[in-house]
Amino acid sequence: MEQEQQNRVQWVYGASDPDELARRYDEWAKDYDADLDQDFGYLGPSLAADYFAKYVPSNAHVLDAGAGTGLVGVELAGRGYADVSGLDLSQGMLAEARKKGVYGELRQMKLGETLDYRNGEFDAVISVGVLTLGHAPAASLDELVRVTKSGGHVVFSLRPDVYARSGFKEKQEELEKAGLWRLVEVSDEVRIMPRGEPDVAHQVWVYRVA
Repeated sequence: MEQEQQNRVQWVYGASDPDELARRYDEWAKDYDADLDQDFGYLGPSLAADYFAKYVPSNAHVLDAGAGTGLVGVELAGRGYADVSGLDLSQGMLAEARKKGVYGELRQMKLGETLDYRNGEFDAVISVGVLTLGHAPAASLDELVRVTKSGGHVVFSLRPDVYARSGFKEKQEELEKAGLWRLVEVSDEVRIMPRGEPDVAHQVWVYRVA
């Protein structure tokens, strides 16, 4: 059974463009939570929410960028966050997120494109498992910074190999050199899917927007 779930992950990551990726996530949506949480032991949402809660007050207006089925929203709700909006490219995933009842608003948008939010609309942004291969590109960070108010935080997970080889290192440094944000904390490398991808590490990055 575990091999079946791993094959499904590889199938999703093999999408050739954002539209195909959205369709594959639509198809995966109903089984997503069981596959990642129960079978893979997915720790990403909990880990990122712990770092988020260190810096962001619970009354903050929060954007979950790449909300998926709402696993991050559930973790935030459990830490007292009641004003959380979410976006995702997949309507199927958003439908599952709505069932959890932890989001004030959920909208279909694609990271890497201009987001339909005002400048500084959110007190903080969190993005878990989205800034990765074949998904949201490094350019997505420009918009996450834009929609976060001055003094707010952007928190996201990122694989070290993706950071080094897919333009994230350069983009994160570019934003810092431009005075748009500053690094607050980066976690140690953590295996966030100990059963599904035991050899793949992730880190949580925390930035404060200027």
